[in-house]
Amino acid sequence: MDITIHASFLPHNDPEAALGFYRDALGLEVRNDVGYQGRRWITVGPAGQPDTSIVLHPVDAMPGLTEDERRTVTEMMAKGTLANLLLATPDLAGVFAKLEAAGAEIAQEPADQPYGVRDCAVRDPAGNMIRIQQKAR
Repeated sequence: MDITIHASFLPHNDPEAALGFYRDALGLEVRNDVGYQGRRWITVGPAGQPDTSIVLHPVDAMPGLTEDERRTVTEMMAKGTLANLLLATPDLAGVFAKLEAAGAEIAQEPADQPYGVRDCAVRDPAGNMIRIQQKAR
């Protein structure tokens, strides 16, 4: 079977802040920025990897949610417990320094983990937890 991950979805609650984080601080390419009914869906991805994307979607556009569920999703997002993303880079120290300089919320500085990787953790402007591993060269 030949299967790849094409896109992952993460909620956002501020499209400009999301662009500042994913485009400006992380250096991802903006592939699409679609506005519809006052909301924006922004697709970003790593340069040189056109088949892998992250779709940043407005939290209030999740279909079928009641107001109570939407409130719960928003609260979980703000706490960093709703969604996670794991990225990898050959330059963890450099990426971390850039994120720190950009004012990203640091959840964990680069550290060697007992399970064999070196990584760090930050939260995007919506609260989503983003872990970044040192990629083997």
